[in-house]
Amino acid sequence: MSKLLRKIIHIANAPKPIGPYNQAVRAGNTVYVSGMLGVNPPTNKLVEGGASEEAKQALKNLDALLQASDSSLSKVVKSTIYLDDLNDFSAVNEVYKQYFKEPYPARSTFQIAKLPLNAKIEIEVVALSGEVVDE
Repeated sequence: MSKLLRKIIHIANAPKPIGPYNQAVRAGNTVYVSGMLGVNPPTNKLVEGGASEEAKQALKNLDALLQASDSSLSKVVKSTIYLDDLNDFSAVNEVYKQYFKEPYPARSTFQIAKLPLNAKIEIEVVALSGEVVDE
């Protein structure tokens, strides 16, 4: 039976977990990044400015974790966005388009009752690591 590599990813320039989980886990050539809030890593506090600003910071945090995992936002295959108010959907889409280019990853977006730290948005991703070739 072949062995698969599992590597825990933990970096200083992404928010510290606020519960019993890791920032990201690389399993083989797949990277699973935990949901990221719009938290500024040095202060460990949410950025101000609402859903758009929180989305920008969350995507910066995701990008830092992906870079540490031999991956990048361009290698994301699935993203999930959690919003505390679906009325922020359009504003978040505008931010999302600044960070993701075609071919876009698959995506789900949900409105949920409440996010940790009373955040407006949380984003999690699944990405590939290593060399990726599009077909």
